[in-house]
Amino acid sequence: MLTHIVIWKYRADIEQEVREEHVNLLRALDGVIPSLVSLSVGFDLLRLPRSYDSGLVAVFYDRAGLDAYTIHPAHIKVAELGRSISEHVASVDFED
Repeated sequence: MLTHIVIWKYRADIEQEVREEHVNLLRALDGVIPSLVSLSVGFDLLRLPRSYDSGLVAVFYDRAGLDAYTIHPAHIKVAELGRSISEHVASVDFED
């Protein structure tokens, strides 16, 4: 299994409605991208100084599944939105 984790630190000027749209578009990837085994998306609850604003955990059977996800039009659309509203985006991908 391959786990893909992404976290977003939104720019201060981004309104809550846009943040919610981003998270909802991420959640909508579930069931649209065949290679997704599981998907969890949500907003940070603790709001610590080190916290990011939202995060995603996606699981795939293998690297080919992640690659298919990466080029899927629905993912490209939401990835572009995420980059445009964030001051920083970080990710990690690992096999378990």
